[in-house]
Amino acid sequence: MRPPFARPDCPECSGTGWVRVEDGGAGAARPCDCRRALVVPALLEASGIPPRYAGCTFDNFTTGLRSDPHNQLYAALMKCRNYVDDFLSLDEAGFTEKGLLLAGPPGVGKTHLATAVLSELIRRYRVRGRFIDFTSFISRVQSTFDPSNEESKHSVIDPVLRAEVLVLDELGAQKPTPFVQDTLYLILNTRYNQKRATIFTTNFRLKAGVKATAAPSEPAAGPWPFHLDGEAPSRHELLSERLGPNLISRLHEMAKLIAIETEDYRRLPSASRTERARA
Repeated sequence: MRPPFARPDCPECSGTGWVRVEDGGAGAARPCDCRRALVVPALLEASGIPPRYAGCTFDNFTTGLRSDPHNQLYAALMKCRNYVDDFLSLDEAGFTEKGLLLAGPPGVGKTHLATAVLSELIRRYRVRGRFIDFTSFISRVQSTFDPSNEESKHSVIDPVLRAEVLVLDELGAQKPTPFVQDTLYLILNTRYNQKRATIFTTNFRLKAGVKATAAPSEPAAGPWPFHLDGEAPSRHELLSERLGPNLISRLHEMAKLIAIETEDYRRLPSASRTERARA
């Protein structure tokens, strides 16, 4: 069987992925150039990024007027770019273990940014990344309890635990049953102990009754805020009500907050979308 990341018709390695180098003895081997060229596409395909988000990049993320000092979309984009730039930590002699938490209402581009971060990390650092929608992931884990299912629980969960970078989309969207909480704790605690970065997105607020008023370039003080004007509090508006204090505490240690409070871009009139796209 042909090894991964090698061209079967490569004239240099004959499909093995390795080239022999004379060293005056038995010889040594180095990775073939064809293998290097195929690594990134293979890693992107293995990451599980959904087709809808496969083309999401930093360059095609619409932010509107960059001169607006309150442009949270542009601020969020810059923070994500900086995160990728600083991912190779010189202090830790390896990849940073701190992830991101992109919090905001639906439609502001959280998944776009999270996917762009993952894709760029794969391209730049050749990380083994994984994308999961948490609701779909929980359903897949539950399906392994069916005796007719050939998948095992470990075969579904282990790749998520081992991924060097994980995107966990829609955190808190699943009903917080004991099974959901136990599964989420397993993921967060294992990845925390193994110092593996996780990027989260959530539609849920992080603190009730507080509006994030800090300038986009400054970190918000105190507990993570997320509150929109003109919206009545709902029963499950707080992420803590979906996860519980233990998971919230672990999440706080694992991720840096990027809070986005803006209108749903997907609901803007077409004229407004065009105007923002030109900015």
